[in-house]
Amino acid sequence: MLPGKIATLLILATFLSVVGALIVANRYRAAMQRLMKTGGISPSTATAAPPAAGPPAATGGPPAPVTPVTPVTPADNRRARRQLIAGFVILTLLMALTRTVQMQVMADGPITWKTVLTLGAAYSWPVVPVIAVIDRWRRRRLVATLLLWFVAAVALLTWRVNENVSFAQVLFWMSLDIGLPLVIVTSLCLGGATRAVGPWLAPVFIVLCWASQAGIDLLSELVDRQSPVLYWLTGWLPASAAIALFALAPWLVAWWPAKALGRRLAAAYARRQVSELFYLFSAVWVIALTGPALGAIASQGLGALLDFLPLLWIPLGARVMQAVTGKRSAGRPPTLLVLRVFRQDANVQDLFDRVIDRWRSTGNTVLIAGTDLADRTIDPDDIFTFIDGRLGERFIRSPADIARRLADFEWQPDVEGRYRVNECYCHDTTWQQALAALVRASDVVLMDLRNFVAQNEGCLHELWVLATTPGLARVVVLMNERTQLPPAQAAIAEATASAPAGRFVWLMQHGDEPPVTEEVLTPLFVASDKP
Repeated sequence: MLPGKIATLLILATFLSVVGALIVANRYRAAMQRLMKTGGISPSTATAAPPAAGPPAATGGPPAPVTPVTPVTPADNRRARRQLIAGFVILTLLMALTRTVQMQVMADGPITWKTVLTLGAAYSWPVVPVIAVIDRWRRRRLVATLLLWFVAAVALLTWRVNENVSFAQVLFWMSLDIGLPLVIVTSLCLGGATRAVGPWLAPVFIVLCWASQAGIDLLSELVDRQSPVLYWLTGWLPASAAIALFALAPWLVAWWPAKALGRRLAAAYARRQVSELFYLFSAVWVIALTGPALGAIASQGLGALLDFLPLLWIPLGARVMQAVTGKRSAGRPPTLLVLRVFRQDANVQDLFDRVIDRWRSTGNTVLIAGTDLADRTIDPDDIFTFIDGRLGERFIRSPADIARRLADFEWQPDVEGRYRVNECYCHDTTWQQALAALVRASDVVLMDLRNFVAQNEGCLHELWVLATTPGLARVVVLMNERTQLPPAQAAIAEATASAPAGRFVWLMQHGDEPPVTEEVLTPLFVASDKP
């Protein structure tokens, strides 16, 4: 019964991870909203006019860079993205082919190129969720691609592997071998919150579900032995309540090691020992290989652990990808500051998915944290800091905190070459000082002023700071028909004389169709005069 127990545990842990991710993301956004409002001025609701004496002085900031900015072109960015996807595709093919050869060896069957290539193609599906995260696929595209892959794998195996095997046999085999892992992975990667939070909560809930299973096993043992303790317990509790007690009471003990495991994951991420993409890639492959391992337990016992041998390719692949990406990061990568009209969630989330995630292939990104991008920027360190009740410690309470927060920024790429998004968590009394520090640390700025109105005076202050701060190479401003352009241009009119010509590039969105990704990205790739 062990394979059935493990499969049930994984399915239940996946369900709880999805539910837990939705709850954590919702409460995280609510906590952020509460902490941002302390009675002063916020970027989304500010009504105070910008000061006339100059931008607020920023206390501290990132250490002065000692290397020049590395010039980056749109072609460099496209090449980096292709290398990123190609790296994971090659790693996937190596793991899938290893799994296929291993299966043939264990089955004592003939190893033919036809069988290896056919099964290798079928077992390469774990690369799909990773590409979906890199390119920020929509839900329907991810589900449709995985479903199409499953259908194609069944059809290919029915036609190529063995002409004597019936379609029903192949469908049943693939449903157990690929179908169940596909359902689990799709559930974890389907939505923004579940994709960002769910995979990091999964190990926690696996520990908790294992504790519940241990409690149920204990109950079964007591029943078999006709324990007096059980008779005493059921004397004052209904049977269903007694079962629930044995299933849930172990959580009181298991919660602490489960949370400690989550903290270790968060610490590993903070130290750049784990990246978002490689964690997701590893998790998907563990799920994909668990099915065959469960099927082999009955005949092989502990030998079923050999089914996880393809995972040994992951650390090797990470080192190779790190060596490849390290060659292109000889200097300092450019830093992009993202500003936006708050409370325009759909617009800014689409902009993040199409533009900012592409920028991350070749440059750093900084921004002031907000609830609109919480699903895109939350990381495991944020998740478990929030679960521990310490989210308030992330916020800048005074200008003196700015140096501490910016010193925690991660300016180096992860092993696969993508740069992280660094955020400043600000109360509504400190965001102006944090803005000044972020502008000084940035080379280019992307500002989303779609649906901007004159009442968004926090944005007017940001425009004025962008116009008066020296060193910025380019400010790309997005507009649409609902943008009130005169007050925005008036905010920078007096300062444009001190700003270099061409600093501000205004891009108009016509209708509801967002601007083309390349149209927004291309002006941002401009040489910077900063050291």
